[in-house]
Amino acid sequence: MGGGAVGERVRWGILATGGIAATFTADLVDLPDAEVVAVASRRADSAEAFAERFGIARAYGDWASLAADEDVDVVYVATPHSAHRAAAGLCLEGGRHVLLEKPFTLNAREAEELVGLARRHDRFLMEAMWMHCNPLVRRLAGLVRDGAIGEVRTLQADFGLAGSFPPSHRLRDPAQGGGALLDLGVYPVSFAHLLLGEPADVTARATLSDEGVDLQTGALLSWDNGALAQLHCSIVGSTSTSAYITGSKGRIDVPYGFFFPDHFVLHRDGREPETFKADPAAGPRNSLKHEALEVMRALRAGETESPLVPLDGTLAVMRTLDAIRSRIGVRYPGE
Repeated sequence: MGGGAVGERVRWGILATGGIAATFTADLVDLPDAEVVAVASRRADSAEAFAERFGIARAYGDWASLAADEDVDVVYVATPHSAHRAAAGLCLEGGRHVLLEKPFTLNAREAEELVGLARRHDRFLMEAMWMHCNPLVRRLAGLVRDGAIGEVRTLQADFGLAGSFPPSHRLRDPAQGGGALLDLGVYPVSFAHLLLGEPADVTARATLSDEGVDLQTGALLSWDNGALAQLHCSIVGSTSTSAYITGSKGRIDVPYGFFFPDHFVLHRDGREPETFKADPAAGPRNSLKHEALEVMRALRAGETESPLVPLDGTLAVMRTLDAIRSRIGVRYPGE
């Protein structure tokens, strides 16, 4: 294992100091078996301020120093999308294990490169798709897998924010992988993959910004067994973040927050509806602790990937995102 054997107390490094890095770090410091030992940013003052805020011992003004730090077991990478490949690759080559924010990379080619690096260096790598680690989402997926609603026929899911985001914002900047799809659409796409696997065909339409990123995208995914998924994402309108899965023998309704639900309702033909609620003992439903716990469990077990967020699944999601972008005409610099 990178940095020596991983003990009961897992030592974390944080790469980047933005909002999601702060949210994740705040959840990490609440875990008794996690220790945040270092943070890195391209700016030393940003790293030092972050370190002071969270009581982190070491602050680096460059990524390479964190990647080489033998006291770090695993690095959480939370840079803008366009830097994921470079930042995670540096850490993997330095011997660190990596938890990489979603979307995993800008495209499937970069994702394949990172997975290849992790496998060559025998390092743990996981996309930070916290939805897949959420206990209630796992319960929902288990019910579908066990045939509670029969064969899945249709799936609907949406995620949209109203904005408004100025052209200079990262969500509208092509150089940072901007647009609704990679930032928000990755959730409904990943949800469809979780329940149905990789689609056989993809159709999509979008409204593009003057900068050339998608302001809103609608996608229709289809599978060889006849299943269909209707997905929507937006940075120009707030949506219900709901999901509905219809099967041959019933349906499941997630009326709000499908990627961090407080409840969902199972309707089975000929039976009364059943409501499944989040366990308050599991913590706030928007907590990122579950993915951190899964990373630490896997590291202690000597695993190089998580069965909850397998690398082959992440690669399949990236291929679908690429297919959607090809249909809507969004390309990023360098592609």
